[in-house]
Amino acid sequence: MPITTTLNFTASPSQPSFSLHPHPNNSLFSPPSLSLTPKTTPNGSISLISTHRPLFLVFSATNSEIKTKFSTDGGSGGTGGNNGHGGGGSGGGDNNDGNEDDKNKKKNKAEALMALAEAGRTLESMPLDLKAAIEDGRIPGSIVMRYFDLEKSGFLSWLMKFGGFKERLLADDLFLAKIGIECGVGIFTKTAAEYERRRENFFNELEVVFADVVMAIIADFMLVYLPAPTVSLRPPLALTAGRLSKFFYSCPDNAFQIALSGTSFSLLQRLGAIARNGSKLFAVGTTSSLVGTVVTNALIKARKAVDHSTADEVETVPVLSTSVAYGVYMAISSNLRYQVLAGVIEQRLLEPMLHKHKLFLSAICFAVRTGNTYLGSLLWVDYARFIGIQKAEEVVEA
Repeated sequence: MPITTTLNFTASPSQPSFSLHPHPNNSLFSPPSLSLTPKTTPNGSISLISTHRPLFLVFSATNSEIKTKFSTDGGSGGTGGNNGHGGGGSGGGDNNDGNEDDKNKKKNKAEALMALAEAGRTLESMPLDLKAAIEDGRIPGSIVMRYFDLEKSGFLSWLMKFGGFKERLLADDLFLAKIGIECGVGIFTKTAAEYERRRENFFNELEVVFADVVMAIIADFMLVYLPAPTVSLRPPLALTAGRLSKFFYSCPDNAFQIALSGTSFSLLQRLGAIARNGSKLFAVGTTSSLVGTVVTNALIKARKAVDHSTADEVETVPVLSTSVAYGVYMAISSNLRYQVLAGVIEQRLLEPMLHKHKLFLSAICFAVRTGNTYLGSLLWVDYARFIGIQKAEEVVEA
């Protein structure tokens, strides 16, 4: 059982000696008595052997202060000092990062329990995932209070029954507003682009326009949902999970999101978030484009069969090449743009400045997301022309 004691004292001008006297009963749980006479070199390491296991003493000092630490877990070998018994290598010591994480988790748990008490709620009344997160110290009291605020709305309370929405709403109370902004802007810009492309045939081809707009809405929704910052409430992985699964499990949902107190993400984990979301957006982009182009081509062929006069006016869209190209575009361009938008511009820049002015914050988010959608449209056209799936005279919104 580890025993750690820290002694701080000031060395006197005289040069006393330093010795340790174990208790006669050799009990591990009774710290040895200490007398001090510092030598000329204040840094060193002394190892004491008890009848149970080694007891290491490690101390470091300046001219005025000496810090002494006892531990039965091991310690640093040190540099020998004046006693001529220098050890080699390191044998353990304390993990400052681990201690800091434990301290933050204890603080989070205390804050969360206090928030429960203030709201007149018990831990047992919370959903299982939130209860487990509180007991583990993974969420602070502010997240618990936000949950209570969201719970007051019947619609949001129902929506939080779905884990993905709950994690995102707890991280950002404007999450639904951003989905509305993105989908609303997407409907407007996609419809405008379809009109620009079809002109006088727009109303004659409404079924094709409708199919394209629906696919665009699905893609826009996923572009907000997947890269959105989250409060992780996921249950732990099974012990039999592979290394790759464990790695991606530890990655954040947004590569740039702010880590809650008690958690941290390495650079590799943040890069993993980009790779994981990229693979998901590739699947979403390819599937939505595949469905959209297949439906569009089917409607075009049906119209040609009924109205032979339009046979030469409307051309079918290449299905496979367009679908894969759109998937790659979403995995790279859209993925990076929306990760930066949600994790850097909104969470790190706009939210801290305007968190007390939600209406103004929503207006700024609307402007920024509209600009991002327009930029995405330009980039898609350039990309589609570059790889040859669209002709130079075609104008298509993405």
